[in-house]
Amino acid sequence: VLCMGFFSPVAAKAGSKWGIERIIGLSLLIIGVGTILRLFTNSVSFLLVTALIAGIGIAFMGPLLSGFIKQHFPEHVPSLIAVYTVALTLGAALSSALSAPLQKNLHSWQESLGFWAMIAFAAAMIWSLIVNLQVKKSTNNASVVTKTKLPWMNSKAWTLTLSFSLMAMLFYSFTAWLSQIIQGIGYTKSCATTSFTVFVAIQIPVNLVLPILLKRFPSRRLWLVTESLLELIGLVLLMINVEPWIASTFIGIGAGGLFFLNLLLPIDATNNAHEAASLSAMVQSAGYVIGASGPIIIGCIHDAFKSYDFAIFGMIATIVLMIMVQFVSTHKRHTIGTGMPM
Repeated sequence: VLCMGFFSPVAAKAGSKWGIERIIGLSLLIIGVGTILRLFTNSVSFLLVTALIAGIGIAFMGPLLSGFIKQHFPEHVPSLIAVYTVALTLGAALSSALSAPLQKNLHSWQESLGFWAMIAFAAAMIWSLIVNLQVKKSTNNASVVTKTKLPWMNSKAWTLTLSFSLMAMLFYSFTAWLSQIIQGIGYTKSCATTSFTVFVAIQIPVNLVLPILLKRFPSRRLWLVTESLLELIGLVLLMINVEPWIASTFIGIGAGGLFFLNLLLPIDATNNAHEAASLSAMVQSAGYVIGASGPIIIGCIHDAFKSYDFAIFGMIATIVLMIMVQFVSTHKRHTIGTGMPM
């Protein structure tokens, strides 16, 4: 998560200089290298180094994929962002679920972790063969160099960044702590695990249905606030001791929808692929760094008060603040282009 924050601005500059498509292909190779090095891991320090290498590749791909979608699929942006977010969710869920069986069958946790490099290298080959052919046919050639800068001085960009940051704080807090919170209020570990599975699984249909709903009701503000209120309802249900899987359903619907919408907003607000990549890089740079603090803050609150009640109150307050930011960030649908202050 921190890599996605620190290296996203570099990704935008690299994509602008050498082409979005080329840098995405290179990123896949970097992820593959970082992953296959885990075959030789025998210490925590070396494992962290491999995470850093793979994290750099992941960080480069995040904002550039938004630019790629903007450039090649301008008429289908919500649908492609939905595919993107579903792939992220499925990839995380499947790799987490299958790594333990792989370790058992291969009799090595290093081989279990290194196994996933095959997917990265296969993706790099497919990307090179298919995308390079398409780019050659396209008038928007990837080798075109632009001088698009990250819009650090643009107020609209900062409202989008703050919206993403608060969403990420909540998303990673739920990911890290939801199971522990459910156990902390008196439920079994099995119940907590089932509830967390519901939280993750429900995000997949949400991301598939939301683009359809956006076609009928295109207001971004409507869906941002709706998804935020669903998260709020889920937290309230947890506080009043309603069945955790029901609360997790509401939280998961809200979290999945907000992740999708916050990836979509920078594409909406820009004129072309490189501007979309640059704004996405800014949003994700600050957003992921701030988002990474969410689980740490929740842990500190729990340590200080020896209870998850105050942590839940903190997340509720964050949602209220996020709704206020959403109203500001969607006040005007103007674009953040090269003619605006950067």
